[in-house]
Amino acid sequence: MSTQDKSQEAGAHFAIEGDLTIYRAAELKELVFSRIDNASAIEIDLSKVAEIDSAGLQLLIAAKLEAMIRDKQLHFVGHSKPVQEVFDLCDLGGFFGDQIVIFPHTVH
Repeated sequence: MSTQDKSQEAGAHFAIEGDLTIYRAAELKELVFSRIDNASAIEIDLSKVAEIDSAGLQLLIAAKLEAMIRDKQLHFVGHSKPVQEVFDLCDLGGFFGDQIVIFPHTVH
């Protein structure tokens, strides 16, 4: 449930770990929007997101729109399987415009 941060003046890179759900939406909104305020390019690593719900998805959409309005670059990278599934379900891959690496499914 932590975030890893590697901020720089021109850009910011950080990771969201754990759940991206309603229970953390306010906390994460503050973090994400502060990076949008302070950097011209932001990269958010979603590889360690274990769960995402509609509140988490709304946060990602709002962040992308806010960055677009402010003419800043916001990219999501390392999409975890739960994030990929939600993006696919809602057909939002094109909206975010980020490269999504799809890992092969394993059969158990």
